[in-house]
Amino acid sequence: MTYVITFPCVDLKDKSCIEECPVDCIYEGDRMLYIQPDECVDCGACEPVCPVEAIYYEDDVPSEWTDYTAANAEFFAELGSPGGASKLEGQKFDAPLLASVPPQTHDE
Repeated sequence: MTYVITFPCVDLKDKSCIEECPVDCIYEGDRMLYIQPDECVDCGACEPVCPVEAIYYEDDVPSEWTDYTAANAEFFAELGSPGGASKLEGQKFDAPLLASVPPQTHDE
């Protein structure tokens, strides 16, 4: 099991979760952040700091956002498990699911 970043993160990428992650497993895509499921140690440090409540334990993802569980894994299909997000710059791609998600605006 792992934590999953869902729809509220799309076009926001606050990055508070990155600062809290003790194992550096939260990677930046073009439009949202993703948790590498093989690197996540299920500590939950990321969940309470997310300002838009986009992070859920895999079993607790709301039904309207369950596609994001697969999207988090699909983001890493070619990237693999680099062993730490700080080793990489933000990626210029996203999981295929985001191609069908219209741009989001977030009120400050």
